[in-house]
Amino acid sequence: MQLIKHVHIFAPQDLGIQDILISEGHIAHIAPHIETAPYMEITDGSGKQLTPGLIDRHVHVSGGGGEGGFATRTPEIQLSALIQAGITTVVGLLGTDGVTRSVEDLIAKVKALNSEGISAYAMTGSYAYPSTTITGSVKKDILFIDEILGVKLALSDHRSSHISFEEFLRLASEVRTAGMLSGKPGCMTLHMGDEADDLAYVMKAVKNTGLPCTMFHPTHVTRNEQLFQKALQLLYMGGTIDITCEEHEGCASWIKQANPKDYGRITLSSDGQGSWSDYDEYGNLTAIGVSDVSVLLQNVQEMLRNQDFSITECISFSTANPARVLGLYPAKGCISVGSNADLLLFDDDWQLHDVMANGRWFMKNQKLLKKGTFE
Repeated sequence: MQLIKHVHIFAPQDLGIQDILISEGHIAHIAPHIETAPYMEITDGSGKQLTPGLIDRHVHVSGGGGEGGFATRTPEIQLSALIQAGITTVVGLLGTDGVTRSVEDLIAKVKALNSEGISAYAMTGSYAYPSTTITGSVKKDILFIDEILGVKLALSDHRSSHISFEEFLRLASEVRTAGMLSGKPGCMTLHMGDEADDLAYVMKAVKNTGLPCTMFHPTHVTRNEQLFQKALQLLYMGGTIDITCEEHEGCASWIKQANPKDYGRITLSSDGQGSWSDYDEYGNLTAIGVSDVSVLLQNVQEMLRNQDFSITECISFSTANPARVLGLYPAKGCISVGSNADLLLFDDDWQLHDVMANGRWFMKNQKLLKKGTFE
């Protein structure tokens, strides 16, 4: 058993200074005072702040990229990179390349991360349509493969398949039904590009069919102002939007454009291990690099230090919010009795010191205690 004493808990709601007992990977008890016992490992949380572990819902865990040729395929994620970024739950997916990258390889990496001690899930598909799958069916992938929560698809992007609206509806209907049959969210992670059609398919589907707007999760929605305004419309309708964190541009200015009552359906993600790329006016690749999962933590810390939002709001964007929209709450995304013990300890300047995943310490006093199998 693990006992953390005298720690200020943001669950993400402010619970004040409490003791918290962890047993068999879960939170067993929270109280102002819990008696110690010889069989407990004690951590003094005095002067520290405890939050749920971060959930990064958009990481190319098995590698991405490839848009500049074979030499530009990005490497897979390492466990240590996730831990140092405070990420205890990750959702892996494919990107542009659904040919040399496979869902089979993606799921193998997801299973490896689960074996190494954190929690990992996946989206089937890639940018392309028909979707890349394991079983030959998006519906069967979601229904029968435990780790798969939904599907990935690219819209309004020069690298997408430019599918018809009818094909989009057919795919969405399969995902919706598979989610209902499997007890999963049945969501669509929609990579959004720069093209003028932006969210037209999503808006048309929500307006003209019974498909719920909650199943459509557009990401990279800050790519341009027009796209973001359409994303805000979806948010106001009850939908979910995902903002990709960047190293040199904070998320706060974008979030502030939303109505605070809708903050609970805004999520943040890193696009880690994916390739960022720039193109000239003729569509030629001019620059390419690898995104780092650390930008998620950096953006959360920046918002906390600048007091752009309440502490609860800052933490929720990458904990409770993604857990809810992905159907993982309350096992993930919060600190409550029965929840998985995915916990982060920060100092008073919001520097990350300690990371626990599923009740096991992976980092203490900023020192990694466990790395990936081949690190």
